[in-house]
Amino acid sequence: MRRRRLTENPQVEGLHEIGRRFAAGDPMHEVLGRVVDLVSSIVPCDSCFIYVMENDEWVLAASKNSHPGVLDKAKLAVGEGITGWVAENRQPVAIPRAAWKDPRFRFFSELPEDTYEAFLSVPILFRGRVVGVINLQHRLPHTHTDLEIRLVRTLGFLVGAEIEMARLEREVSLLTSQLEARKIVERAKGILQKDLRIVEDEAYRILRQESRQRRKPIREVAQAVVLAEDLRRSLELRQKPCQSV
Repeated sequence: MRRRRLTENPQVEGLHEIGRRFAAGDPMHEVLGRVVDLVSSIVPCDSCFIYVMENDEWVLAASKNSHPGVLDKAKLAVGEGITGWVAENRQPVAIPRAAWKDPRFRFFSELPEDTYEAFLSVPILFRGRVVGVINLQHRLPHTHTDLEIRLVRTLGFLVGAEIEMARLEREVSLLTSQLEARKIVERAKGILQKDLRIVEDEAYRILRQESRQRRKPIREVAQAVVLAEDLRRSLELRQKPCQSV
C-alpha cells in the first residue's frame, strides 16, 4: 500500500496552520479555536475547552461547542475546580466516568458539558509556568490512554510560548490604552479648570459626574470636552481677519 506523505497528515497540517496564524499575529481567539480543532482531531471528544490566565483568574477562552454567552465570562479562581488543581500541580487529570462527582469539580450551569462522564485536563506550560489548561470531555465513559495524554501535553508545550506572548501583548495594549485615556482626561481637566476657573479636583469631579449621568466611560466624556475645545479654537482662527503683509 502506498504510504501517505507526511504533508498530507491532518495533524501536521493543523500544527502548520497554528504556527502560521501565530506568526501572522492573528487574534488569540482564532488561534485558540484552531488549537481546539487540532486537539479534537487528535483525541476525538465531545467537548474541548481552553482556559487562559487573565487578571489572576482562569478564563474560558475557546470551546469546541458554541458558547457565545459564556466565552470570556466563565471564570475560575486560582486553584478552583479540576482546572485550577491541574494548573496548581502542573499535572494532568484523567477521570474515566462521573467526573462531576470528583470533589474538585466546579459546575457551571451554563455549560451542559459539565454533565458529561469523562474528563481530561492538561496544563499548557511555558518555561515551567502554567499559562493555560486544555480540558476534554466525553458524554460516555472513556479511559484516556497514556498516548492520548502525552499527545495533548505535547501540543500544550508547543503553543504555550505563543499563548504567553499573546497575553503579554494584550497587557501592553491595555496599558497603552489606559495611558492614552489618562492623557485625554488630564487635558480635559485642564480645559475645565481654565474655562470654569476651578481647581483640578473639582474638574475631575465634574467629568466623573457626567460619566455617571450619561452612562459613558469617563474617557468618552473627556474626549467630548477636548473636541469642543478644538472646535472652538478652530472657529476662532477662521473668524480672525487676514492680516496683510
